[in-house]
Amino acid sequence: MPFVEQEESFDKKIVKGQEVLVYKPRVEVTIKHIGTGREYMSDMEAQADVASPLTDTKKENISRSVHVKIQSIPLGAGTNTV
Repeated sequence: MPFVEQEESFDKKIVKGQEVLVYKPRVEVTIKHIGTGREYMSDMEAQADVASPLTDTKKENISRSVHVKIQSIPLGAGTNTV
């Protein structure tokens, strides 16, 4: 099951003396063991499995997929894209 690494947000920032809106998209991450298909709920959980002497999991057995969800943003002639 994927977990959210970054929530979608809009922030205001000053760029070249002008206030602009900065968009940060929602970022979902899925971490899996390639051989077993086991899904981890965090990077730390996967690292703990690799470090555990009770498993034979190696770093190269771990797959990390990132899904960036970008919403449609209307852009027009008055949009500041600095």
